[in-house]
Amino acid sequence: MRIRDRKDEAAFAELFDHFAPRIKAFLMRSGGDATIAEECAQDVMATLWQKAHLFDPSRASAATWIFTIARNRRIDALRKARRPEPEDILWGPDQEPDQADVLALQEETDQLAGAIANLPEKQKALIEAAYFGDLSHSEIAEKTGLPLGTIKSRIRLALERLRHAMN
Repeated sequence: MRIRDRKDEAAFAELFDHFAPRIKAFLMRSGGDATIAEECAQDVMATLWQKAHLFDPSRASAATWIFTIARNRRIDALRKARRPEPEDILWGPDQEPDQADVLALQEETDQLAGAIANLPEKQKALIEAAYFGDLSHSEIAEKTGLPLGTIKSRIRLALERLRHAMN
């Protein structure tokens, strides 16, 4: 809110310190190399600063919004990587680029975002902390004050719901 409403640079610095390494790790786990992941993470953070006014907390949490931007940047990078340079273009019958992978990733991401949004709030918060926030179960327990067993149970139940929703 401070970034969106007041262009608060200190708040952005905190957001950057927290999310930039997590975005890079997310992109690397998605199959990107370190250099591309770093560039995409920087691009995502620049986008957050420039488009903070578009963030609507009634539609998604900040983490969901940020990782959605990161996912979109990854899709853009995949598309760009598949685009040949003019001298690499083969002459002859055109081959259509395989958009199935890009569309499948988009559909899965949309389905997962919907499934996460439908989780009970307590489970959703823990899933976001564990997977988007890249926190261990122990770190979440320390941060929330909840017992470790409760954290593990809620995450297990949430993953079960997500698995069911994705099938």
